[in-house]
Amino acid sequence: MSLLNTNAPDFTLYNTAKEPVTLSSLKGKNVLLLFFPFAFTGTCTKELCSVRDDISYYDSVNATVFGISVDAPFALGKFREEQKLNMELLSDFNKTVSTAYNSLYEVFGGMKLEGVSKRSAFVIDKNGVVRYEEILENAGDIPDFGKIKATLDNLN
Repeated sequence: MSLLNTNAPDFTLYNTAKEPVTLSSLKGKNVLLLFFPFAFTGTCTKELCSVRDDISYYDSVNATVFGISVDAPFALGKFREEQKLNMELLSDFNKTVSTAYNSLYEVFGGMKLEGVSKRSAFVIDKNGVVRYEEILENAGDIPDFGKIKATLDNLN
């Protein structure tokens, strides 16, 4: 079921400093949620490093970027440190947020690894409404950042 043009499911997840981050507390800012399967994997690293290298764009459109995976906070912290990521990484270890956003693989990498976050992207506007949704079945694909940026440009 699509979340497009509906209120984004609210959540509280922990960042790499083990501090809670609540989506609804960010009203008034645009938010980009990037769900990704696992820290330290090639495609995930490529995706998040591309955002890292373009963070000034996201800042310029008043967008806060979060990477979300089912990895534990300490693993995400090490990944963030090694890759010098300049956005928060949030741990959905219990898989509740990935479930709420229809972003869980049943099969990952040809293995039946239930409960791995699907690579997906959601743009949430300043009022908490989902304005862009892209859920990828192939974990090797990367979201369409051109469409993500076009959506963010139209929100400002």
